[in-house]
Amino acid sequence: MYLLSSGFRRTLIFVLACCGALLGAEETDADRLVEGAFDYWRGTASIATVEMTIHRPDWERTMTIRAWTRGQDDSIFTLLAPPKDEGNGTLLKDGEMWMYNPKVNRVIKLPPSMMSQAWMGSDFSNNDLSKSNTLLTDYTHEIVGTEEHEGKKVYVIKSMPKPQAPVIWGMQKMKVREDYIMLREEFYDEEMRLVKFMDANTIRPVDGKLFPMVWIMRKADTTGEFTRLDYLELAFVEDLPDRLFTLSSLRNPGR
Repeated sequence: MYLLSSGFRRTLIFVLACCGALLGAEETDADRLVEGAFDYWRGTASIATVEMTIHRPDWERTMTIRAWTRGQDDSIFTLLAPPKDEGNGTLLKDGEMWMYNPKVNRVIKLPPSMMSQAWMGSDFSNNDLSKSNTLLTDYTHEIVGTEEHEGKKVYVIKSMPKPQAPVIWGMQKMKVREDYIMLREEFYDEEMRLVKFMDANTIRPVDGKLFPMVWIMRKADTTGEFTRLDYLELAFVEDLPDRLFTLSSLRNPGR
């Protein structure tokens, strides 16, 4: 083997150190973008009325949902329409989820294994609708490309599960704009096959910031099947009371 000169070795060490610093910065930037996108999406707290349309080739169903969120862990949803579903509710608090059916006046606590199941027969899982912070805590993130959208830089981020993390997706990908607006989210199975993807549309000002008012989740292996979320009303607020995110509140949608 040829021996490296001391000067070349010093240069090589310097270059490798710089590359390591750049890679570390990229990882930090990816983490910051993902967390920033989630924080931007939910705000400190929010109140919304959302119309959910589940579309299939031979039928379509529409529901109206009233939603309250606080931080990354607390959410509560109540169905306002159609009449047969009115009063059905879902509570997510500190990583745990409960569902309420007013017809039997019963609250059911969902085990973690059911967080990945479809919510009300839609293409959104319980985790999707609650925007759980699982992606923040159980995945590592890397910027793998950049694009442009409406004159703004968009970062393509690949998220891989940490070893032994209790997650169902083998990989996730996100497109996050430089202003933290999430434009797209993709979900892959353990074989790295795309299962479903969500796109954000109709970005417009809401309470002093831009926000996508339409979200569409589509299955990758089918055509003509999707679930669409249309924000009819949306307000970002400073805080919401603790009493709102309780089982008592879940049973009483007239709060």
